[in-house]
Amino acid sequence: MPKLERLPEPNIYQAYGIYFLESKHRLIRRLKKAYQPSVHGHKAWNASFLLMDYLQHEPLAKRSRVLEVGCGWGPGAVFCASRFKARVTALDIDKDVFPFLDVMAALNDVDIAHMTSRFEKLTAEDLSAFDVVVGSDVCFWDKMIKPLNRLVSRAFDGGVKRFIVTDPGRPPFYEFCDLARKKHDVELMEWYATEPEYFAGEVVEIRPKRKRKRKRKAGKAAAEKR
Repeated sequence: MPKLERLPEPNIYQAYGIYFLESKHRLIRRLKKAYQPSVHGHKAWNASFLLMDYLQHEPLAKRSRVLEVGCGWGPGAVFCASRFKARVTALDIDKDVFPFLDVMAALNDVDIAHMTSRFEKLTAEDLSAFDVVVGSDVCFWDKMIKPLNRLVSRAFDGGVKRFIVTDPGRPPFYEFCDLARKKHDVELMEWYATEPEYFAGEVVEIRPKRKRKRKRKAGKAAAEKR
């Protein structure tokens, strides 16, 4: 029988080793009176749990430098910092999400850096500060597909090794995957999370396209040996 872990107070739940606050928690209610996230950053979305489950099976290297794009309350950022001791930066277009993220980070005893920016504003030089980029539920509008795809290319130009996105399986997400496949190595997988409850969706891991070594012709190779 699994060990029963008592939560410190009401309206807190746990998933993948991370504590989360429900919307009716006293701190969240208080924050909502002062801050009003405007771009869907008003809760931890289920695709975040897909990311956590996937990273349990395909873990990050310890102390990786991680950027979570479209972070919202930052569940992915908090998980990476807690589970892998990663150095994490959370990016969102909406600065009003960060007070919620800070509460989540404090609850889980991790430090997360902030960055307020659009995808289009991040340069390859900016992205060179990271080893891995992750994002959950960031393909909810058609207009985000191309900017996100260009972000992937700039990330790899900057030296990023892994770009991971999770999604419930919306049409814009599949369009994003199709675009990415034209330039990069793409692995699209059905996935499911089991915490805090069952949720199924999709994971895409994108990596720089491997350069294929050209085989030299036998005649040329023989001539060079003479």
